[in-house]
Amino acid sequence: MDRLISLHNSVFARLERQDWILPTVARLIFAGVLLMYFWASGLTKLGDGVLGFIVPSTGAYAQIFPKALEAVSYDTSQLSLFHWAVVWAGTMAEFLLPAALVLGFATRLAALGMIGFVVVQSLTDVYGHGADAGTIGTWFDRASDAHILDQRAFWVFLLLVLVIKGAGPLSLDRLLARRQQMAPA
Repeated sequence: MDRLISLHNSVFARLERQDWILPTVARLIFAGVLLMYFWASGLTKLGDGVLGFIVPSTGAYAQIFPKALEAVSYDTSQLSLFHWAVVWAGTMAEFLLPAALVLGFATRLAALGMIGFVVVQSLTDVYGHGADAGTIGTWFDRASDAHILDQRAFWVFLLLVLVIKGAGPLSLDRLLARRQQMAPA
């Protein structure tokens, strides 16, 4: 039995020292599962034409401020500069933060930003769109498929790994850190 415990400890001690695995796999999973989800969502918010990134679509306001847009009979010109700024910032965040995570650039800040984004997205789904109990879900039940509490808890956990561990060795963060170390003081 002692040999088995010793083998176990030896194998997993080596694995624990491999600090590159967790952040690298976390970024790969983010790219494979969530990158296109956020980019597709961001694309729905772009307005028409070349300046579509400055003038968001009506659908962008409907997604982010559903009750405010309904209150003005879906006339976005009646909404404030605040509404435009939030919609614009949210749209840009859906492109820039995921790209930064995949590239491993400012990873900890990008992951914190994404956590904030997911929290705001979830609150908007619950309070703005009136998500039903099945969509919201509950923890500690036998169902694990609720879109908000269950699914997004995994998203946030994945992002927390990146906040805590950083981007890992295959990243722009690591490349920039090496360049800074090599630069004369």
